[in-house]
Amino acid sequence: MNSSFTTILRFILGLCLLVFGLNKFLDFIHMFEMPPAAANFLESLKNTGYVFYLVAAIEIVVGILLVIKKWVPFALIVLAPISINILLFHVFLDISGSLVAILIVLCNVILIYKYWKAYRPLFQY
Repeated sequence: MNSSFTTILRFILGLCLLVFGLNKFLDFIHMFEMPPAAANFLESLKNTGYVFYLVAAIEIVVGILLVIKKWVPFALIVLAPISINILLFHVFLDISGSLVAILIVLCNVILIYKYWKAYRPLFQY
């Protein structure tokens, strides 16, 4: 679990989540032009008043947990549905950002595999 590869992957994933989560609040990375369906979807999430910012807050908390190596198995499980939704958003609504989405899901899956011993009790009877 403490290999250099795992450490680097965990740190990179954590930093990506921190940057993209903070960007949802601070808007310091200019977003490129999106297809209308993708823009409408994100605007709908913002208009709820909480969903967009709740996801951003979860990304920031998970990113911090991964960077400081605290409760990593928990953080990875919390991130799993978010990373899948990031991928599905890009596959169905904005294919141009698919590479980053694939990398996030891939990092999450690899890290879950590396920390599998922590999840084993969940599948025992």
